[in-house]
Amino acid sequence: MKSSSAHRSSRYRLSTTLSLLAVALALPAAAHAADTPAADPMPAPQEEAAPAPADDLDIIVTASRRAESSKDVPIAVSVISAEKLDVLNSSGLDIRFLSGRTPSLLIESSFGRTFPRFYIRGLGNTDFDPTSAQPVSVVYDDVALENPMLKSFPVFDLASVEVLRGPQGTLFGRNTPAGVVKLNSVAPSDTFNGYASASWATYNSVNAEAAVGGPIGGGFKFRVSGLLQRRDDWVTNTAPAGLADRKLEGYRDLAGRVQIGYDDSDFSFLLNIHARDLDASPRSFRAGAFRPGSNDFNTGFDIERISLDGLTSQTLNAVGANLKLGYKFGGAGTLHSITAFEKVKVQSTGDIDGGSCYSFIPGCTLGTINVGAFPVNTGGTTKPKEFSQELRFETEDFNGLRGQIGAYYFHQNLTYNEVAYDGAGTLTQNVLHDNKNENFGLFASAEYAATDALTLRAGVRYSKDNKTDLVSGLASFPGKPLPITTKAKDDNVSWDVSANYKIDETVSLYARFATGYLGPVISDRVNFGDFPSTAPKQTTISGEGGIKTQFSDRVRFDLTGYYYRTKDFLVTAVGGTNNSAQPLTIDRVVGYGLEAELNARPIDPLLLTAGLSYNFTEMRDPVQSVAVCGGGCTVTNALNGAGRAILDGNDLPQAPRWIANWTARYGIPLADGSEIFAFTDWAYRSEVNYFLYTAREFRGKSSLEGGLRVGYRMSNGIEVAAFTRNITNQIRAVSAIDFNNLTAMVNEPRIIGGSAKFSF
Repeated sequence: MKSSSAHRSSRYRLSTTLSLLAVALALPAAAHAADTPAADPMPAPQEEAAPAPADDLDIIVTASRRAESSKDVPIAVSVISAEKLDVLNSSGLDIRFLSGRTPSLLIESSFGRTFPRFYIRGLGNTDFDPTSAQPVSVVYDDVALENPMLKSFPVFDLASVEVLRGPQGTLFGRNTPAGVVKLNSVAPSDTFNGYASASWATYNSVNAEAAVGGPIGGGFKFRVSGLLQRRDDWVTNTAPAGLADRKLEGYRDLAGRVQIGYDDSDFSFLLNIHARDLDASPRSFRAGAFRPGSNDFNTGFDIERISLDGLTSQTLNAVGANLKLGYKFGGAGTLHSITAFEKVKVQSTGDIDGGSCYSFIPGCTLGTINVGAFPVNTGGTTKPKEFSQELRFETEDFNGLRGQIGAYYFHQNLTYNEVAYDGAGTLTQNVLHDNKNENFGLFASAEYAATDALTLRAGVRYSKDNKTDLVSGLASFPGKPLPITTKAKDDNVSWDVSANYKIDETVSLYARFATGYLGPVISDRVNFGDFPSTAPKQTTISGEGGIKTQFSDRVRFDLTGYYYRTKDFLVTAVGGTNNSAQPLTIDRVVGYGLEAELNARPIDPLLLTAGLSYNFTEMRDPVQSVAVCGGGCTVTNALNGAGRAILDGNDLPQAPRWIANWTARYGIPLADGSEIFAFTDWAYRSEVNYFLYTAREFRGKSSLEGGLRVGYRMSNGIEVAAFTRNITNQIRAVSAIDFNNLTAMVNEPRIIGGSAKFSF
């Protein structure tokens, strides 16, 4: 890892700030420890996401912006609870470890830990540009994060993760036609509690977390939590010369969160301040990783060896805050306010060609390991700032009728630059971007208990978007003279209607129809002959229905069937003949499938979970086509007269037909109150296409990854365990680059380690 004085200074400032905040909170906690909390507090905003115990099959979700039992919510929703999150992240991974852990969810990245891309039911966007718009929204502590680099905030001290599948355009707004990934932090409580945990594993991987919180007095309470993840550089760069580091793939990721809450009978607030500092290697690109004509790895492929000659570096600094207020109007309802500000600065430079030898050099043959057609070394600094304000009034229940009404405002200012270097590390381009994005929304929803068994719901939202983009600076092969200003604006009305019918206390049926909306998009790339362009809004209409069951505390089973149609679907032609990313609109995309989840406790010591999804996607557009690879791949796609791939009938990229996951936990209680336990988890996805067109090399193989954790939990709150991730050490390509050579990016290797945790 690189560590400049600027980075050390940034880490020092962050560590000092968190330490001072912790001390400031500890002093009033000590001074008021004997105070009596206020009696009968109203439910505070932060308490709506209270998690269910790990062994409780009655799962509580906040998919409707209020806490409800999952079986009563007419939405396909999955929950990953705190214990499962702890197990899955034993080795210190980033948010991508959630991929495949619920039906229909996939996450991947070509930027490593700084730019995750989410897909639900096959809908997503492979675009790697900072202005990219994604159809899956990430909502962290009730704040929608727009920029993909903000969506990478680490997962720690969470009560739960909820995955809402299908359009969520009423209560969660635009850019949710595929669904929402909702992360809920553990909130301050009226009970003093906390934990500290640390793990050490292969490659000196460290995952250390700690949290403490409780009442301060006078209705105030607090929680401070932090995370340190690190790994040594474990990939050796074998290039005999060049600008890249000799060792790669290490990271040091530090994050913290401070929450201060207050509630009495009528008023509540929760202040959340959080920050992150990352110093890491960028994603490792592996030139010639695929054997020509096959999706097998090439001769000489070694996950711990790479050969790069370009610059490589990555840093991220982020800070944010949000304030939730709640005021209860007696007999009428509660007014909620959420004010949020987020900003991040990401610097990333990568050797995109993934090699150190090129086909124009004697002895370097394209199609062999570490060989590219030409050198490409690009990077830049991205600085999004986002402000949002939501006001929402939630009514009381009036004889079976209750509702929500509100307004939402969002403003983003995104500045970034794109730089490129020649083989000697000399700057050859510096393109400057200034992008402004503004959204305003009005929404309302209602719920009516028509009978004791039948509940009806409906909602509507009006959204208006305005975007402006300015491109200036020095470009290589500019498509048009700079500067260039581009504008886009549009509006939309989205809605949903649903019904939930309780056959009895154990079985419910539901049906839901909903629409979703993704705002217009500006792509402002001006290199490699590109020029700024816009894509119109896309709209999705979806229908789904299912059954939700819960039989005592032994079995919970959900089954959902769905169909959707998206008009003017935004896709991105990534690569092809050059390093470009061009937005395209597909006339129609259709998808349908089945999703099932099972939680079961056949005997008291054994808890089983399983999830399965089948997702069919198809692009339907007889006109749209894209350029195929410029790096020597074996195209299997039908071509038009111009030699471009016809997209009509193709699957969406990164859209596996099958996703499955299952876990088993077995605990042996001992007489002294302690427990010996074992927890195993597995995630499977079937084959995927990496690009819009099809080629033998770029058809990703199916993947199966498993983990195991075995430990001893004492009655005093101490736990020790041994674990392994990717237990079979299955190495798979997860994405690729096609414009230069047969370049791959791969998953994590097997990690083995041990952990200790103390809870109180």
